[in-house]
Amino acid sequence: MNKSVLSFQNVSFTYKNGDQAILKSLNLDVKEGEFVSIVGASGSGKSTLFRLITGLEQQSEGDIMINGQSYEKRLGKVGYMPQQDLLLPWRTILDNAALPLELHNVSKASAHRQVSQLLEEFGLKGYENRFPSDLSGGMKQRVSFLRTVLSGSNVLLLDEPFSALDAITRLSMQEWLLEQWQKRKHTILFITHDVNEALFLSDRIFIFSDKPVSHLEEIQVPLSRPRTQKDLNQQRVLDVKDYLIEQLRSKVNT
Repeated sequence: MNKSVLSFQNVSFTYKNGDQAILKSLNLDVKEGEFVSIVGASGSGKSTLFRLITGLEQQSEGDIMINGQSYEKRLGKVGYMPQQDLLLPWRTILDNAALPLELHNVSKASAHRQVSQLLEEFGLKGYENRFPSDLSGGMKQRVSFLRTVLSGSNVLLLDEPFSALDAITRLSMQEWLLEQWQKRKHTILFITHDVNEALFLSDRIFIFSDKPVSHLEEIQVPLSRPRTQKDLNQQRVLDVKDYLIEQLRSKVNT
């Protein structure tokens, strides 16, 4: 059985000056190499979960374990890819991708060598000396994901990374992301509002409920790997999709 790489043990959290707890005695466990999506209504606490994992916020109670260890400071222990690519417009693609290596005190020359070895694999060969303004939305997200991979962590948090892309580019990026994940076997937590996206990408799906969140309902995706977009038309998958939509609608209407 794969080992746990991320776990919440009775974690509670309330924002300072907040009058309502966001999490209350929450437990969750994510195994090595899993792809787990997180869905829920806006404001349900999904992004707060990521802020706690990254160390941008500190829990009021409980333990957060990363690779079996509890850290007083978690900044830099996981890779994080936000919804916006946040590429620095004055840096080339090569320099943008090399940024996490530079922050780990890797020399510029060595960082450039490491990035250059991955450019073709990430579909960025020939773009290394371009600037972000020269790239399409999908290409920018490839750079952003490369930068996240180069953080060096085996746990990657992806916060709605494809939500701003057009439908066709989004499907293409989902397929590309699965290829990269299957090749590298990172553990990925992926926030999305798109039920089809969650079903296509994930091993499991966590549903955020009403606050304070004390339990995450877990859905096992009934698909083997490798999979294609056409597999989403299987009746057992459509049944799960209907259930997910019903649950999300009920959270919005309460």
